[in-house]
Amino acid sequence: MKALVIAVDGFASCGKSTLARDLALALGYRYIDSGAMYRAVTYLMLKEDLPPVESPELERLLGQLDLQFRSHNGVNQLLVNRLELTTELRSKAVNTAVSPVSTLPSVRLAMVALQRSYDDGHGLTMDGRDIGTHVFPEADLKFFVCARPEIRAARRQAELLAAGDSSWTFEEILQNQAERDFMDSNREFAPLRRADDAIDLDNSDLSRQEQLTWALEWVQRKQGL
Repeated sequence: MKALVIAVDGFASCGKSTLARDLALALGYRYIDSGAMYRAVTYLMLKEDLPPVESPELERLLGQLDLQFRSHNGVNQLLVNRLELTTELRSKAVNTAVSPVSTLPSVRLAMVALQRSYDDGHGLTMDGRDIGTHVFPEADLKFFVCARPEIRAARRQAELLAAGDSSWTFEEILQNQAERDFMDSNREFAPLRRADDAIDLDNSDLSRQEQLTWALEWVQRKQGL
């Protein structure tokens, strides 16, 4: 049975990471959270007090960057320069700064090169904003996920509260979400857009299991099962 490369794109907090992760687990594929990679760069830039502009300091940071994904007790983790920073990458500061950082061409070029290197031919699911259009334009299967804005904001708030972060109001999350949507869709390099051959999924009213079942049916069709 052919192992597939599956791209899952969509706006922030639309559930694309959950879908990509669940697909990888169900299929025995590798899962890559491309958004976490941009968060890692953002975290390091904030730590070094670097502004979101091209600079020799940013070039040095990217040249020294070591990103490794691993599965630990069934949880996907990203090691940033050998440190596990899952909580830190979801901080309010990183969440606010990640979109400007992700528009920088040098950052995107570095991350795309890494993302493409993760395809080892044994099956891959990757979520992000340009996976099906730029990172893997020839992906075997592409999903474009969306949900109503208030649903996305509620999911994000629940995620933050579960992580112990109660610093965001619902209105702040909605505003930040709209700002990120605009920047992601209007950046010059590899903007967020739906691939022409993507399959649309509005999961506003679907459970986690329902969206996984739906996606697995498309996988089976692609594999001729």
